[in-house]
Amino acid sequence: MAYEVDGKTIEADADGYLADASTWSEAVAAEIAKADEVEMTDKHWDVVNYLRDQHINNAGAEPNERTIAKDMGKVWGKKPSSKEM
Repeated sequence: MAYEVDGKTIEADADGYLADASTWSEAVAAEIAKADEVEMTDKHWDVVNYLRDQHINNAGAEPNERTIAKDMGKVWGKKPSSKEM
C-alpha cells in the first residue's frame, strides 16, 4: 500500500501504517485521513499533534483516553466526551 503526496510515493504496510515514520507530515496525514474518508477538522489536528508530541517526548508511550480527554479539555475549554474524541 502507498499514498501519493505532493508527487511523492509514501510507502505504508497493509494496515496503512507508514513504512518510514520520518515520512510523516500533515500533508501525509491528510491523505491518509482522506483515504479513510475522514475530513480533518481543527480538533482532529489538535489530537493528532498532541499524540505525536506525547509519543515523541515520552519514549513512545501513549496516554490513555482519560488523559487525552483531560488535556484536550484544557485546549478546547471543556472536556470532550468519548464520542467527540
